[in-house]
Amino acid sequence: MNGEGPLLLDGDPASPLDGPLLPGAPLVGRDPFEVPSAAEPWLDALDRLATRIAVPSRALPLDLPPPRVAEVADGALSRPGVSRWLGDAERRRLAALRAARVGKDDPFGLDVSAVERALPVVLALYRYWFRVQSEGHEHLPRRGGAILVANHGGLLPFDGAMAALDVLLKTDPPRMLRPLVARFVRDLPLLRDFYAGTGPVIGTRENFRQLLERRELVLVFPEGTAGISKTVPDRYRLQHFHSGFVEEAVRLRVPVIPVAIVGPDDQAPILYDAKTIARWLKLPAFPITPTFPWLGPLGLVPYPVRYRIVYGEPLALHEQAPREAADDRPRMEEMAARVRETVQHLVDRHR
Repeated sequence: MNGEGPLLLDGDPASPLDGPLLPGAPLVGRDPFEVPSAAEPWLDALDRLATRIAVPSRALPLDLPPPRVAEVADGALSRPGVSRWLGDAERRRLAALRAARVGKDDPFGLDVSAVERALPVVLALYRYWFRVQSEGHEHLPRRGGAILVANHGGLLPFDGAMAALDVLLKTDPPRMLRPLVARFVRDLPLLRDFYAGTGPVIGTRENFRQLLERRELVLVFPEGTAGISKTVPDRYRLQHFHSGFVEEAVRLRVPVIPVAIVGPDDQAPILYDAKTIARWLKLPAFPITPTFPWLGPLGLVPYPVRYRIVYGEPLALHEQAPREAADDRPRMEEMAARVRETVQHLVDRHR
């Protein structure tokens, strides 16, 4: 990379894009990238909260077994609680997804039965808490790889979960969206159990590249942690876009689809980012909101704001630069800035 050191994906200071592919399911278990010991009190608090609300924070295996055909045939969709929330068309899409994925090995631990088990919670959030509205699905490719580039906000990654479910429910044939996430997500007790096997992948360069080579839809948040820690005056003002996604779009010749997600910046309004405390705890940010840290972990529960997701027209960046241009850092930064402007205009238009 022109001798400038490892490039960072999506602003995650612990995730160099040149890092190795993590073995097994990247979101489960512990690996050499341990959470800093100073942050353990906060993780312990979340563990206690998980116990209190009867969500077990268990040690998950590194390798998830492939779903058995019997489990898939008698999956979550056969339960009345899930069926009640799905229309006939959505049930057909999910049945088609099961048929397409059963028996196929996923190096990142995607498990269709885990997706089905997560449906009740995610659908409740999607339909009744965030009341998601979306448009522009015609811009999503029916097949082949693509990079979805979205604005980021809201402290916790509900925006990625809502976008992933929206793509699953609104595409035909149904497609799984694979969000790239920072390593610390794997260490949050309430999230690591929920996310295990449902599609998110740790954001290293090799993981990103392998997903695109497998012709997956990949969701990236190029603002990174700067996006989720914006204070109230900077709501919906996109921060600097890191250029890793442009490099891979040019190198692997895949389109970039701009995505606006309106709602996350309002779900957890940050009054102040206590950077001194964040440095002491070795965390990317320490937000002060109307409810956090005053209510402890419960203060991180998002407000029930309405989400609006808009998919823009694909950008053929790979037609604007030859494959070898991926190593031209200034040119990639300039192209990333243009994508940022496109996403910003999309956000402004639909707020």
